Amino acid sequence: MSQYKIIFTGPVGAGKTTAIDSISDIVPIKTDAMASDMTKKRKSETTVAMDYGILNLSNGEKIHLYGTPGQERFDFMWDILTIGGIGLVLLLDNTRADPFQDMKFFLDSFSEFITNTTVVIGVTQMDLSYKPTIEEYHTQLQYLGLKPAIFAVDARVKSDVSILVQALLYSLDPGLNHNE
Repeated sequence: MSQYKIIFTGPVGAGKTTAIDSISDIVPIKTDAMASDMTKKRKSETTVAMDYGILNLSNGEKIHLYGTPGQERFDFMWDILTIGGIGLVLLLDNTRADPFQDMKFFLDSFSEFITNTTVVIGVTQMDLSYKPTIEEYHTQLQYLGLKPAIFAVDARVKSDVSILVQALLYSLDPGLNHNE
């Protein structure tokens, strides 16, 4: 039985914990603590180490889901969590002041990992802020010389998060059967 590891990352409040919660086949393990800095303006609790869940595929394989803390001061966890990972799901909050800056920051921070694996991007909160559009994200990614799959997603909706995971797996192996 094969086991794989996918990392979820992005800024505070982008929906990493929620995404793992919506797709995990177990009750996720969370390491939330009361927000004590500027994060508390966005939410009362924040991830300080990681979130962890498991996605069981119909063929018996398992995908371990790890969510990173979104705050840069916990970036030491990013390197730890990516060890053995097969790819990165980057979640971006479209209501933040500069989601393009967030995107560039996380793509730069995880560039070595992405170079050796792959990345897909999910943009959350598009129902609250229609700008920037997915097309504008594509344009920004072209400036960066990248062409990852990018989707508007609701992290609370299992099928939306599933699309991100399937796109990541497909980008690793286009021959994979995704009807699992």
